[in-house]
Amino acid sequence: MKIDFHNHFYPKEYFDEVEKLKGDLNVARDSLGRVVIEERGMRVVTVTEPMYRPELRIKDMDEAGVDVQVLSLSIPNVYFASPEDSVRLAERTNNAIASVVEKHRDRFVGFASVPLLKPDAAVDEARRAVKELGMKGFIIGSNVKGRTLDDPMFMPFYEAASRLDVPILIHPMPPLSPKGMEEYRLAPIIGFEFDVCLAVARLIFSGVLEKYPLKIIVSHLGAGLLFLFERIEYGYRAYPECREKITKPPSFYLKNLYYDTVAFHKPALVCAYMTVGSKHMVLGSDYPHVIGDARRAIQSIEELDIPEEEKEDIFSGNGRKLLKAA
Repeated sequence: MKIDFHNHFYPKEYFDEVEKLKGDLNVARDSLGRVVIEERGMRVVTVTEPMYRPELRIKDMDEAGVDVQVLSLSIPNVYFASPEDSVRLAERTNNAIASVVEKHRDRFVGFASVPLLKPDAAVDEARRAVKELGMKGFIIGSNVKGRTLDDPMFMPFYEAASRLDVPILIHPMPPLSPKGMEEYRLAPIIGFEFDVCLAVARLIFSGVLEKYPLKIIVSHLGAGLLFLFERIEYGYRAYPECREKITKPPSFYLKNLYYDTVAFHKPALVCAYMTVGSKHMVLGSDYPHVIGDARRAIQSIEELDIPEEEKEDIFSGNGRKLLKAA
């Protein structure tokens, strides 16, 4: 079995809300005529049909060899709207994803979005999504409208998520500062990865991951964190500030996270495998974004020179445990 943890579904009504609410967003067309969503001048989404058509997804899944997809909303999530509108948008989006899952239970499970800028509402929606809609986890951005993930306002959500005992996928968002990334689409190519690294580092050094027993999945193979593993460790030893809020070295927390395999690059996958092992990696494709690839996601794991049982850990074994699937 192959479970794809990192792919994205946008209900049609979500795009309608983007057009209506907009906030910092701009909807335009690129030079190829494709509809794109931009945030603060940064391209964040190129709209493709499978994003909102389940029947196309299932066809593509069958062709690529994917058995199950974990559906989640991607950038810009619900944070672009006002805090009040984000509550309604999260509810509508989660209801729509839950409806798709209900119709195709053998192919899809859902991760919910929560209105993090309204802490009480975020907790309520987290509980509703899991207990009433049957969602299996959450997706959150690497920053929330410019707020870093260790902001005190997000602590009630982390407490609720730890009690619900479901995973949280941390997904890139447009970086806190786009300076230097205005040309060549460097925000999605490079900036997103910077932001994920920053988000996870702050969750570690701030003590959030020590305080709350969260099951975190870091997107894009850790977005460089595992390549920087020893540098982060050396920083902990060199700088007293890095030791003020945690009792264990960063390596302890990094090795307890999960990493999706959205990289498609064998040396990068080998680095992750050698750093955290097959028990902390899950399959990811970033489908159906234009820079995602479901076929290559599977092929890149199959090409690894590791035991078959460890490939199965990555393809589905770890995922089944995270989803509490039989």
